[in-house]
Amino acid sequence: METQIKFAIVAHASRFDMAVSLTDSLPNYQIFVDHESKGANANHLRALRWASTQDCRVVILEDDALPVFGFTDKVAGWLARFPDDLVSFYLGTGRPPQYQLEIATKLIDADKRQVGYITINRLIHGVCYSVPQSKLQQVISRWNHGSPADYAVGDACGGAVIYPCYSLADHADVATVERHPDNTPRTERRRAWRLDAATNTESVP
Repeated sequence: METQIKFAIVAHASRFDMAVSLTDSLPNYQIFVDHESKGANANHLRALRWASTQDCRVVILEDDALPVFGFTDKVAGWLARFPDDLVSFYLGTGRPPQYQLEIATKLIDADKRQVGYITINRLIHGVCYSVPQSKLQQVISRWNHGSPADYAVGDACGGAVIYPCYSLADHADVATVERHPDNTPRTERRRAWRLDAATNTESVP
C-alpha cells in the first residue's frame, strides 16, 4: 500500500515566491507564511500543530529547501523504514559548527558499515524533517518558545534523529531572514554534505 504523506512549508513573507515554487513537486501541501515576523520558532510550531490534526505523516520544509528529483517517493521509503523516528532529510555543512566533526566521523563509519544513515542526538537543521504522528502532541506540549526551531523540535521529541547519509533536500543558502538568538552571522557555507545521486544540484564531495 502506498504511504500517504502531506507536506507543510514554513515561509517568511519575503520568501513567499520560494515557498510557492516548492509546491510544483509536492502533493497535499499547506503553506504557513510568517507575515508578522514572529520568527521560525513560532512558524514551525504552527506547522506542527497542523500536522497533529492530519491522518498521515507530515514532512515539514523551510522555504529555502531544495528537494532532489523523486523526492516524495524517496521520503516515503525512509518514513516507511523509520515510522517511529524523527527523520531529517537534510544534513548540512557549516552550521552548527560544533556538530561538523561528529557528522564527518559518523558518515565515514556509516560508509564502512553500509547502513545508509547516521544518528545524532539532536535535530540540528529545520530545513526538511518529519516528526512521527505519535509524538506530535508531545512535541507541541513540550515546546520551548525561546529555542531555535530545530532544537525545539528535536528536544521536545526526544531520542536520536535519523539522517540519511545522502540528503533528499539541499539548502539554498541565501541570506538569512531570521534573527538568531545568538546574534551570530551565518557566514559558513550551508549546503548538504551529500545529496541523493538523482539530482543536478552541486553538493559537497
